Amino acid sequence: MSANRTAIKGWTRAQSRLGRRNAFPVVLLGLLGTACALLQVACIAWVLAASLTASHATAALSPSLPTTLVAFIIAAVLRALLQVLSEVQAARAGMRARTRLRRSTLGSILADGPRLLRANHSGALAALAVDRIEAVDGFFSRYLPAATLAMGAPLLVLIAAWFAQPLAALVLLCCGLAVPVMQALFGIGAAVAARRQFQAMSRLQTRFVDRMRGIATIVLAGRTEDEASRLALAADELRVRTMRVLRVAFLSSAGLDCAMAVAIIVIAVHDGALFLHPGSAVLLTVPHALFALLVVPEFFAPLRNFALAYQDRAQAASCAEGLAELPMASTPAVAPHRIPPPPPGGVSLVFENVSFAWESSRGLALDALSFRLDPGETLLLVGQSGSGKSTVIEMLLGFITPDRGRVLIDGNDLASLDPAALSGLVSWIGQKPLLFAGSLRENILFARPDADAAALDAALHVAALETVVADLPNGLDTRLGEGGYGLSGGQAQRVAIARAVLRDAPLLLLDEPTAHLDPETERAVFDSLRHLARGRSVLMASHSAAAHTLGGRRIELRDGRLVAHAEPRLGVAS
Repeated sequence: MSANRTAIKGWTRAQSRLGRRNAFPVVLLGLLGTACALLQVACIAWVLAASLTASHATAALSPSLPTTLVAFIIAAVLRALLQVLSEVQAARAGMRARTRLRRSTLGSILADGPRLLRANHSGALAALAVDRIEAVDGFFSRYLPAATLAMGAPLLVLIAAWFAQPLAALVLLCCGLAVPVMQALFGIGAAVAARRQFQAMSRLQTRFVDRMRGIATIVLAGRTEDEASRLALAADELRVRTMRVLRVAFLSSAGLDCAMAVAIIVIAVHDGALFLHPGSAVLLTVPHALFALLVVPEFFAPLRNFALAYQDRAQAASCAEGLAELPMASTPAVAPHRIPPPPPGGVSLVFENVSFAWESSRGLALDALSFRLDPGETLLLVGQSGSGKSTVIEMLLGFITPDRGRVLIDGNDLASLDPAALSGLVSWIGQKPLLFAGSLRENILFARPDADAAALDAALHVAALETVVADLPNGLDTRLGEGGYGLSGGQAQRVAIARAVLRDAPLLLLDEPTAHLDPETERAVFDSLRHLARGRSVLMASHSAAAHTLGGRRIELRDGRLVAHAEPRLGVAS
């Protein structure tokens, strides 16, 4: 827990340093707005003093009254313009910060890949990248400027009040010092309440995403009422915790109102007693007394804004707690570099004593694994579940790096390759391809959006999708549901093959590409894969008995070790 708190504090300090640079224009505009407010207060005090003392000094005060009113109007207009500019700059500061944080968060999620999903729910990650970072907007657009203005703007007011009436400045200073104490007391509760609110929100989102994915199972099991009740309970928990956050915020505001009321009462009582004392110079002190009294709200206005924005800091701390759980992007030992395009016919692949463990308590997933794949060769990885086949695939996709040993692609260390260069070398087809809600054309062109019609037709031919497209109501423009709803498993796998054809990468990785398919569909998919494998290096992990039809060598893994090796039974491109 202490380490987590340290990480949160470190994140908050680092973000504060970055955010203050963008908040500087907001602070400057706020200070100028305070100066305009002081000018307005002085004008009001002068006009009121002129009205209250007209019987004594009408001749002396009336010539300057029009000038005072004009000054008040100018100050009001300038203050309004400064307020608008300040809000614009604050919105830009929050926008820049959210963009930077989302880019960093998504980079961490994408860099860790499937490994991250083993320890985190996708709904929680989505809540972190969307809702939590969205909630941090107030930290950069409101809290950071307000924290600086809470010190600078009251100081300007104190200086002005000191010249008008020193005792009033001392009263404001004492009451102002009490505000941070109350903020600290209420701030602890606000941070705890905000953290619990975000936890409740994450649980609700996670449960909702899970139930939407399994809606068919829920309906068939007759559990719709139970699941609806549980969602209602989760939503009610979020409501209760949100109201607790607002309760703490209201208490904080009430404490500040009490401090301001005390300041007004003390200054008003003191000045009233002074005016009632015989021999007091009423004409000379009325404008100063009115100024000291009217300036009290302006003194507490920046403190009030800070109190309202303090909740944003609590939300930022809650976001930091989620971001602290994300793995830091690892820095490669060698600077990433690009490689020249490989020659036609595939690339070479070498594993040299590669060891890797997902967790130390689970042992090694790969244990000193060594093998070689020559350009244009096909290599079949077989073994029981948990033998390390998918770990090899994920390592070649760049999601994980070896704990020991190294992986070479055309003689280049995988750890030193630029991610964009690695992406251009590899095509991947998994057990269940991810299809997006959209047209079939959009899903195929996802691999290469700039592909022309000839390339698209060639991909459809290799993937044997021409008949499928002809049977669809709108051909390639037929809309698919989320997850490829509207296509069978075999048809979805053909879409993945078409994507791989468009990518035209020299290394093809196949991870159980025919899992969950019936034998007839499996044979058809393997026919398309044989066409796709020509002129490429192919590494396939599979349990299927029909996998040998793809040809190439066969190696068996057990507990992350190479235990058997077989020469090719059927050639494809070699």
